[in-house]
Amino acid sequence: MTGNIDLSLIDWSRAQFALTAIYHWLFVPLTLGLAFIIAIMETQYVRTGKQQWKDITKFWMTLFGINFVIGVATGIILEFEFGTNWSNYSWFVGDIFGAPLAIEGIMAFFLESTFIAVMFFGWNKVGKKFHLFSTWMVFAGANLSALWILVANAWMQFPTGMHFNPDTARSEMTNFWQVLFSPVAINKFFHTVTSAYVLAAIFVIGVSSWLLLKKRSTDIATKSIKIASIFGLVSSLLLAWTGDGSALQVAQKQPMKLAAMEGLYQGQKGAPLVLAGIVTPGKKWDDNQKPYVVKIEVPRLLSILGYRNSEAFVPGVNDIIKGGYPMENKGGEIALPAEEKIARGKAAIAALGKYKNAKETGDTLLAAQQLTILNQNFAYFGYGYLNSPSSIIPNVPLTFYSFHIMVILGFFFILLFIVVLFFLQKKKLERQRWLLWISLLSIPLAYLASQMGWIVAELGRQPWTIQDLLPTMAAVSNIDAGSVQLTFWLFAVLFTTLLIAEIKIMTKQIKLGPKDGGQ
Repeated sequence: MTGNIDLSLIDWSRAQFALTAIYHWLFVPLTLGLAFIIAIMETQYVRTGKQQWKDITKFWMTLFGINFVIGVATGIILEFEFGTNWSNYSWFVGDIFGAPLAIEGIMAFFLESTFIAVMFFGWNKVGKKFHLFSTWMVFAGANLSALWILVANAWMQFPTGMHFNPDTARSEMTNFWQVLFSPVAINKFFHTVTSAYVLAAIFVIGVSSWLLLKKRSTDIATKSIKIASIFGLVSSLLLAWTGDGSALQVAQKQPMKLAAMEGLYQGQKGAPLVLAGIVTPGKKWDDNQKPYVVKIEVPRLLSILGYRNSEAFVPGVNDIIKGGYPMENKGGEIALPAEEKIARGKAAIAALGKYKNAKETGDTLLAAQQLTILNQNFAYFGYGYLNSPSSIIPNVPLTFYSFHIMVILGFFFILLFIVVLFFLQKKKLERQRWLLWISLLSIPLAYLASQMGWIVAELGRQPWTIQDLLPTMAAVSNIDAGSVQLTFWLFAVLFTTLLIAEIKIMTKQIKLGPKDGGQ
């Protein structure tokens, strides 16, 4: 499938996709969450008829619009990269991966783009209720768009509802509903969108806190904080709950990712959960160094979260490489060593080649024999492109720190929402300048936590583009690495320019403040 691929091509292709995805995700979560908050605010306007709620809605709607436009630009480039830089991937699974993306474009994006025109330009042209309906449809369209993209991504983490066609060397969808409703897809969608809701709530609280610090539009700012803090607290609690579900799915479907998230090298029964720690620099899977310089842990909690059993065995990096342990999620079936998986993967790839040759020469008996070998070993097909068992280990320190930063910040946001609501209830928020400053400075922390989540999800499953079936080295386009490097820097300049432009436009709009000017 790949021939001889330049390793620098793989690195630059990954870097370019990561760059685009990181920049794209700077814009998406605010769109998802702010659309929900705006819809709630406009509902208040329609319910009460008060002009002030309309002013609040229009103020946040303007910031939403700025962010939405730039987010669309980065998203379009991201989807093009599947064809330009990852054509082998697109060939291998295009029949499956393309379906949710096509639905996203046909249904979700057009739904969103149709009603967004009414939302922005229809204030004096349509009735209040239809305008409110349009705003809710923009929210629905944005979240439907996220659903289909996350379904596609979840399938890469846990390929299901498919069959490999040896005649075309492509994976074909056999059950759309298995793809849509896989447990990984369900958890990934709800966890991702609730994280976006938390980010948007932090954004609204932070910007409103700046208005209070400047003693501008204080009533509008206070009302915005009240809605955002309630919305944020509910969302953050749901985020913690969906995070638990996501951890369960990772433990079941991607044990190496879980081991990297916890810096767990040697598996154990009743495994503890590391709350915080410092991993040993330069630690290798097969050396005798201790995994941590220092750590704080909760006994047995990892086994409970991963397998709902306090005595469950949680495999570490070493166990997954060496195999030989009973897999809790497969009725005690003994795990194969990575070396054996690689051997079986190579057997599957070789059988595919011999099958195609036998078909071409009309040798039906040999074709049937090779097809049997291929089917018996297809579960390890992707391992056949690897040469070393250690190549299935992701970057443990980066995955570990990203995961723990995300979790720590998640609990910090819950605390922040509670404290803000407490002082709101006491009608003392405006006098708590320390809290207003913390709220304002929490905006970049929300973005950091959001990015950390994606680093865990994507870096933690390396080297796979599709778990166990297709590694990155077999997924890239066979193109010149120099062209990818050139476009990497061009995109870096373009995206950075867009980000700077958005920040300038949004800060200018925030400084102008809501329409009424406050008191």
